[in-house]
Formats: sequence, structure tokens, C-alpha cells
Amino acid sequence: MESNPFKILLIDDEADVLEFLSYNLKKEGYEILKAGSGREGLKLARRQKPHLIIMDVMMPGMDGFAVCREIRQLPGMDDTIVVFLTARGEDYSQIEGFDAGADDYLTKPIKPRVLTSRVKALLRRHRTQMLPEQQLELPDLTIDRERYVVVRDGKEIILPRKEFELLYLLTSRPNKVFSREEIFANVWGSDVIVGDRTIDVHVRKIREKTGLENIRTVKGVGYKFET
Repeated sequence: MESNPFKILLIDDEADVLEFLSYNLKKEGYEILKAGSGREGLKLARRQKPHLIIMDVMMPGMDGFAVCREIRQLPGMDDTIVVFLTARGEDYSQIEGFDAGADDYLTKPIKPRVLTSRVKALLRRHRTQMLPEQQLELPDLTIDRERYVVVRDGKEIILPRKEFELLYLLTSRPNKVFSREEIFANVWGSDVIVGDRTIDVHVRKIREKTGLENIRTVKGVGYKFET
């Protein structure tokens, strides 16, 4: 078996699911960490700084959404990939997952080859992604990618990861109209399938949190940041 440099944390309260995931991912050479609860997984994430986390949503004590939000606040884990693997396939649950900061959302049951293929695709992007300019300066607005902070009129605003990435994308090319397909590919990745309303929900939340009125909807196409 070829060794693999990536470390994957699995969080699920069902032992058989942990065993299934661990068995199939170990065969690919990944280093595997396992946690049987959200709180245990959060502690492991703090200590081990995994490259990718796969977790359930419905767990007693601390659900997956809460764990994901906590992880997104941890120093040094901005680039950690978070994937939900859950029996909950409803659109509203997927939106809540992405809003919490997840990179992908998969539903149970999942075939081993689909699982390993999706993991490889996500980690491939992790390995090859080149960071663009670390800070964007616009009138009354600074977007600091290194600290994942938005500063407007001197006030710091913390956004969940996907909202930040979406705002960064739009402001990186002022007045350019980004189609929905471009936004999905750049923010969520071409391997991820999300509901049609996901972008709209994220844009609405960005507007509410930042007070920015120049994120314009281009009907039937997508969005642009107007200057």
C-alpha cells in the first residue's frame, strides 16, 4: 500500500460507520483518526490538525453543525476540509451545513468507491490550490484572506468560510458578472453538488452581516460586486 501524506479525522457516534470509513480510507494509505462524539472529535481536531474531517450531523451532545462552526474558529485550521456524511438529505439541512462552514455534503449510504473518489478529489484541490492575493483593498472595505477577516469602516467582521470565499471572489473582480456556475466552481468546487438556493442564501447573509449594498443580482445569470 502506497503511503499517503494526508490525515483524516472521522467523527460519528455509530461504531459500524466509523469502521466502514476507516477500513476503506486506510486502504488508500491515509492516516486515520476516529472519534465517537462531536466533543471528542473537536478535541482531536485541536490536537491533531487533520487535513480533512468527515463527520455525521446527528450526534448526541454536540451535533455536526456545532462542531463545524467551532472548527472554523480554531487557529491554523482555515484550510481543513470539512465534509458531512449523514442520512439527512433535505435541502435545508445541506444549506445549514454549508452555512456552518462545510466544504461538501454527502448522504448515507455511500459506496466505498464513491467515498474514496470524493475524498481524493477534495484533497487534490487542497494540495494544488494556489492562494491568490492575500488582501484586497477597496474603498471602506478590506478583505484579509490570511486572517479570514473582513474590515468595513474600521470594524472587523467574521464570516463563515463559504461566505468569506464568496465575498472574496466577487470583490476580486469588481463589476465582473460571475455566473452561478463560476461561483459554484470557485467557492464549492466542481465536485460538490448543492441546492440552487445555496448561493442566494449566502449572498443574503453577506449583505446582512456587512451592510454592503453593492452586491448586485444579475437576473438569470449570477452576481457581481459593483463599484
